[in-house]
Amino acid sequence: MTITIYHNPKCGTSRNTLALIRNSGAEPEIISYLSNPPSQQTLREMISAMGLSVREVMRQKESVFEELQLADAKWSDDALIDFMVEHPILMNRPIVVTPLGVRLCRPSELVLDILPSQQLGAFTKEDGEAVIDANGKRITST
Repeated sequence: MTITIYHNPKCGTSRNTLALIRNSGAEPEIISYLSNPPSQQTLREMISAMGLSVREVMRQKESVFEELQLADAKWSDDALIDFMVEHPILMNRPIVVTPLGVRLCRPSELVLDILPSQQLGAFTKEDGEAVIDANGKRITST
């Protein structure tokens, strides 16, 4: 079973997602997408599998998004994908691919929906939020 994470180690959400994958006992293939971006075809396939729009997969808070005027509706999906490949910082993260699906894991707990195995123990995010209890069960907020 292969699990792949498109990861940015500087991103807390990405680090939390990677830690949740590892808390299931799996060791994923880690792709540092900033230095090794997915191809246009791979990105298209992942976006389609996630059921998201191209714009939903873009980080609109990045300065390059504004510099390239990507908020302008004139850009086609293909053009936006080209920009993400050329400027991988525009790709939202982390994206996780497993045999059970593909997810943009924002928040990081979304990875739990596509992991093939249960969590092995308690898990708390870097910010102190408890996500998994000592029995490996997801904690739901009320």
